[in-house]
Amino acid sequence: MDRLPISLSHALRRVAGVVLAVTAALLLAAPPAAAHPMPHSVVLLDVHEASVAAQLELPVGDFSRASGIALDDSTTVKQLSARSAAIRRYLAAHLRPTTRQGTAWTVTLGALTLGRAEQTSTGTYRELTVRATLTPPAGGDPRRFVFDYDAIVHQVVTHTVMVSVRQDWAAGRVAEEGRNPATEVGVIRTDTRTMSVDPLTVDLAGAGVWSGTYAMFRLGTHHILEGTDHLLFLLILLLPAPLQAAGKRWRGSTSNRTAIGRIGRTTLAFTVGHSAALALSAFGRLDIPARPVEVFIAFSILVGAVHAVRPIFPGREAVVAGVFGLGHGLAFSLTLAEMNLSTGQLALSLAGFNLGIECVQLLLVLLALPSLICLTRLRRHSVLRGVCAVLTAGAALGWLLDRLGLPNAVARAADSAGTHTSQLLLVLVATALPATLWTLSRRIGWQAPVRSRAGAGRPPGPAGAATTPSGPRPGTAP
Repeated sequence: MDRLPISLSHALRRVAGVVLAVTAALLLAAPPAAAHPMPHSVVLLDVHEASVAAQLELPVGDFSRASGIALDDSTTVKQLSARSAAIRRYLAAHLRPTTRQGTAWTVTLGALTLGRAEQTSTGTYRELTVRATLTPPAGGDPRRFVFDYDAIVHQVVTHTVMVSVRQDWAAGRVAEEGRNPATEVGVIRTDTRTMSVDPLTVDLAGAGVWSGTYAMFRLGTHHILEGTDHLLFLLILLLPAPLQAAGKRWRGSTSNRTAIGRIGRTTLAFTVGHSAALALSAFGRLDIPARPVEVFIAFSILVGAVHAVRPIFPGREAVVAGVFGLGHGLAFSLTLAEMNLSTGQLALSLAGFNLGIECVQLLLVLLALPSLICLTRLRRHSVLRGVCAVLTAGAALGWLLDRLGLPNAVARAADSAGTHTSQLLLVLVATALPATLWTLSRRIGWQAPVRSRAGAGRPPGPAGAATTPSGPRPGTAP
């Protein structure tokens, strides 16, 4: 019975080595390359409950030829500002959304920005981006309208306008960068037979409350899975949970029940902290700067990594998780704030988004729980724990510098790990299984009676009772 735990212990150490190697490889993987824009106009629509936000993306060269407004690759921000009034007047004359009965919508043109000049296979490309708010008249339906837009195509007959919906909460479409591309609803181009430009009829069917709520649930799961910093903070804070602190060192391990209790309280406190911050910031419509929040998160991970090596707040991990969870919740709220949802949509979105986060978080903790407990039973557990803490601290320092304005390769590599969530989950599963088997085998080994070779096969007698080789005990009836 003594050999089984030892062999499994060796196997587990090998698995731990593979886990570290795979994790490092995933962290160092390069992020996917971005594609160059195509030289045609793009209109991205964000459909809200009472209005439609439009983002117009126009190639500078074609726009200048069609409008007669001088814009080119060398146009500065100051020059753009001087010509902004003329650009707005021109676009207002060529952007005419109406109801299906012909009643005009109100168009409000917002910010104008010029992108950087890029070199493509067909020459230099630069883009003018204009934001607009399209508001239907009283009783108008923002999901069904006629989009009359010919800012370039009325002059450049080879030009096309790609119209797509980027966000539509009621239809279950929420903006997820890199994951949920815009859905094309139509193309505007010049009819070369009549040399006219026909408006595009937009009809967005399939709206419903359930679609939006479920979409936010999915967004919550993706957000936590791809938020490498959030996962690292929780896991590094749980790493020393099965240990006992003595002075300024971790010495010995607690019982499994105590370890599970600590892990449960820490996870619950983190959940309560970020849920409270998420609700308050979302319903309060707080305008929170992103950079201080992101710096706070990177700092929290660094503190957790130091605590995993030297106990800073032993026994108070739940309190620290709750406090730092407030900052993580503020980061989550930035995602909701960008969607400009109504109060009812925001309440349902908050419920779905938070539920998605909690489901994935609970799954990860359950997968990591056997390994966290088993790690402390290994002879070299302090080495493995130290390696995990150093890797986490390195990622935290990289993020901290990056978010303070000093971009670096460590931060980029750590961010890219979020694109390998499936592989990381497989690593957790592969580690959890042998860890569970090893822990169970050790428990069986510790509880088995120690027998001498002479007494093998004979059941032990009651504690303190003497036995004779044969026959009844003295003083008893046969």
